[in-house]
Amino acid sequence: MLAQTILSAMTTKRTRSRSKPAEPTALKAAKAPPRPLFPIVAMGASAGGLDPIVAFFSHVQPESGIAYVVIQHLDPSHKAMLPELLQRATSLPVAEVTHQMEVRPNRVYVIPPNADLSIADGRLLLAEPAEQRGHRLPINLFFASLAAERGELAVGVVFSGMGSDGTRGLQAIKERNGLTLAQFPDSARFENMPLSAISAEVVDLIEMPEKMPEKIVSYLFRSRFLNLPGEEPSSKNSLQEIVHLLNEHTGSSFTDYKINTVLRRIERRMSLYQITSMEHYVPYLRDNPAEIDLLFKELLIGVTSFFRDPKVWEYLKLVALPQLLAANPEGRAFKAWIPACSTGEEAYSLAMVFHEVVAQSKLPGKYTLQIFATDLSGDAIDLACQGRFSLNIGGDVSAERLQHFFVAEKNGYHVKKEIRNMIIFAQQNIISDPPFTKLDILCCRNLLIYLNAKLQQRLIPLFHYALNRDGILLLGSADTPGHFSDLFSPLTTSTRLYRRLDNLARQRLPTYFPTKLSATPPPVAHESREVSMPGKIQSHVEQLLLQKYSPAAALLNQDGDILYINGRTGAFLEPAAGKANWNIHAMAREGLRYELAGLIKQAVDTDGVVRLKGLVVKDNLGQAQGVDLSAEALTQPESLQGMVFLTFSSAPLLPETRRGRSPNPKVLELEQQLVQARNEIRAVRDEMQTSREELKSANEELQSTNEELQSTNEELTTSKEEMQSLNEELYTVNAELQSKVDDLSLVNSDMKNLLNSTDIATIFLDSGLRIRRFTAPATQIYKLIATDLRRPLSDIVNDLDYPDLEAEAQEVIRSLVFSERQVPTKNGRWYNVRIMPYRTIENVIDGVVVTFINITESKLLEAQLRLMQDLGAANAAERAA
Repeated sequence: MLAQTILSAMTTKRTRSRSKPAEPTALKAAKAPPRPLFPIVAMGASAGGLDPIVAFFSHVQPESGIAYVVIQHLDPSHKAMLPELLQRATSLPVAEVTHQMEVRPNRVYVIPPNADLSIADGRLLLAEPAEQRGHRLPINLFFASLAAERGELAVGVVFSGMGSDGTRGLQAIKERNGLTLAQFPDSARFENMPLSAISAEVVDLIEMPEKMPEKIVSYLFRSRFLNLPGEEPSSKNSLQEIVHLLNEHTGSSFTDYKINTVLRRIERRMSLYQITSMEHYVPYLRDNPAEIDLLFKELLIGVTSFFRDPKVWEYLKLVALPQLLAANPEGRAFKAWIPACSTGEEAYSLAMVFHEVVAQSKLPGKYTLQIFATDLSGDAIDLACQGRFSLNIGGDVSAERLQHFFVAEKNGYHVKKEIRNMIIFAQQNIISDPPFTKLDILCCRNLLIYLNAKLQQRLIPLFHYALNRDGILLLGSADTPGHFSDLFSPLTTSTRLYRRLDNLARQRLPTYFPTKLSATPPPVAHESREVSMPGKIQSHVEQLLLQKYSPAAALLNQDGDILYINGRTGAFLEPAAGKANWNIHAMAREGLRYELAGLIKQAVDTDGVVRLKGLVVKDNLGQAQGVDLSAEALTQPESLQGMVFLTFSSAPLLPETRRGRSPNPKVLELEQQLVQARNEIRAVRDEMQTSREELKSANEELQSTNEELQSTNEELTTSKEEMQSLNEELYTVNAELQSKVDDLSLVNSDMKNLLNSTDIATIFLDSGLRIRRFTAPATQIYKLIATDLRRPLSDIVNDLDYPDLEAEAQEVIRSLVFSERQVPTKNGRWYNVRIMPYRTIENVIDGVVVTFINITESKLLEAQLRLMQDLGAANAAERAA
């Protein structure tokens, strides 16, 4: 069988690399023989999945050495007919799964209704559904357990169905080097399930159901006989060529990745195309640049999920992060870096946990967290930026967190803006690009296991340099600081959480970050006589220059709200009385307040700098001071576009103004008019402020209404999901019943043809002697037509001279003893009438079967024979006389 061949090849391959001394014969006999591993193909389907499953099994070879498990969304209250239907499509034994059933090759196992299925130690395990109807994901559950059980001998297939069940399961199989397939969406009656898996890029092959068995067998067989480096000298050169092509096409080098990891991923791609050696794979890569992209994605190994290893996140929430906040009671802006973030689940998990810790904290300070999430894959970063995830995350994220941090959509969930704004996603190569620094948290999980020891020894000191004092380092379950244990101290023994230590003896600044890895060595530092300025002195000098020579200024938006202040502005601005208000019109001192409105409007409407000179402002002591204002609408950089930059500068007072008297009466009149205009402007501004507050209140009410509508929408979405699940189950039941109806119709046709071919008049009667069915010859005795079904037999006109037929039929039902009698007809025919009980499949008497065999010819022959006997007797009597 194929499984034995594969197992033999695996054993031969392992023993070829290293030889062991022979064991004693007695020791070999004492050891129990290992259980042989064989491939298991798991198929997930929902609505419309019966036809592709039947098409798949109709092309399965009987001795393939593979076990098959079928997981379909079934109605819990309906008896499954799937095993019976599949048995007609294949010669393999088909059985419904029972608890602890052992899996054997060349067999088909079908999940029973109202159960979750998993596999462990070669046995199928049943469990009560843990989730409510409408949210169960049995396909994901079994696929994940199969990936852990069989690894690269696991095969996952997704057929027709609604929803996205199976996508996360295929991802788990793909992470363990198993094979994943999906039905062509165009050939599926419901394309949602295969389309979801294909969109998530977790499918190796997209194929028609009837062609899948051949592809699976070919992959499992050929993938064990590839020529790997070490077996042929040319393979090493081919591997170097593949790495060179990847570096040239993607700009990323994999020379520092573990060789076994690279080989396994290359082997998978070769197996999919049935390429048996690397020498043949290299020209295929050259001719197909798209295959280089696929191999690049395969090598990146994007393994991630929300709240992976729950104990780690629980410790972060309950201990590590509260300690970080308690060390800064006045509040602080924290920074975190997550390299190799993949599609962002880990970054969003950290943001949610930090948000929860801050909400539960009773400290008075204001705390924020800026997360930098980076990855080498641009496609993964694009997906992470969108913040949209499928319905499958319900298995990793609690219902409370889903409600608090996500917005439910038609086909999944969308991260809320308050969480999304905490994260900055960027494409970065951690091996070659400079790191983020001054971090409080660094989360690098399950990346180091794919890198060789040399690169690991380079990254751990880099993490130490990037973290602040007492910063938190979070590594994967298989990662450790290695030889740099003096740089980090573990927080607990059960989690990979570490705190940064200050070790000045080993602390050094990474000075070389090549933008692209190559064979050239890093630049060598040459001696220089230039005197370098210490960083602190330079910072102090720059600060002194800003304080002494830069003017007082403020950055405003178009509404006058102050966004940033530079220099000393106390002579021109003062806090307004009452509720804190950072608007320039409320904070401007007397003499500037009304001129600012026109100046800002003019600056927004025109290009360039707008100036206003000769203004007079009084301080708290009543002293007058001359002021010149300038305003400019900013267009660069893009982040400041649309804002206004306002500058204050002191100016000498005019002599008349300094003495406090006006030049002439005309000026006094103009000043009075100006005061009146200012009062009118103040009144209009107060009205505008009132209107603004009313609009704000109305906006709050609308926001509250929107939240209520959103809550109602979530409830409707939940109801829709439940209805969709119920619809899938009903569709599956309907498909099974339709198949059953087709079978019954065929059996009915066979029985009808059989009865008519006997040319025996037969009438089937129920227990009330009503007509259930009759054959065509019966119409020659009873005047029957098609509409006479369900009518009493006594209502039908007949030619028989048999008035006791109904009474004898009732006696047969009572006594279960059949009756047989020869009965004449009114037109001279004779029939042998037999009345027998009608037995159902359950052995219940439910009527009688009356058959009429025409014996007219026999009766005529009998009469002729009797006549001839009488004539012979008469002749004999005459002779005797």
